Amino acid sequence: MKYYLDEDLSPKIAEILKKHRIDAVSAHDVGMIQASDMDQLEYASSKGRCLVTRNRNDFIRLTVQFFNEHRPHAGILIIPHTLPCDNFSLIARAIIKYDSMDSGSINSYGIDFLKH
Repeated sequence: MKYYLDEDLSPKIAEILKKHRIDAVSAHDVGMIQASDMDQLEYASSKGRCLVTRNRNDFIRLTVQFFNEHRPHAGILIIPHTLPCDNFSLIARAIIKYDSMDSGSINSYGIDFLKH
């Protein structure tokens, strides 16, 4: 699976994922800082990337909107607030574990919650 990390996650997480051969890019890497949530999801979807974020409520709402409007959507992976945002390696390890499992794929319009 290909991942796109929302700007609310450090680009260091994407760096760690890449070292583990996981296809991940950060909003920071592609110049999408301060883009709207809509723009973030449109970008991720246009690239066929699952959007990874801590911003649960807004992206759940946008997923419903994309579904209703028949817009492309490559899934959302929600990082829970129980994972400290400054513990980059812990978040990266959880994504690596998620990616290695059979559940490591999200259907279009799918929303999954990262477990740690």
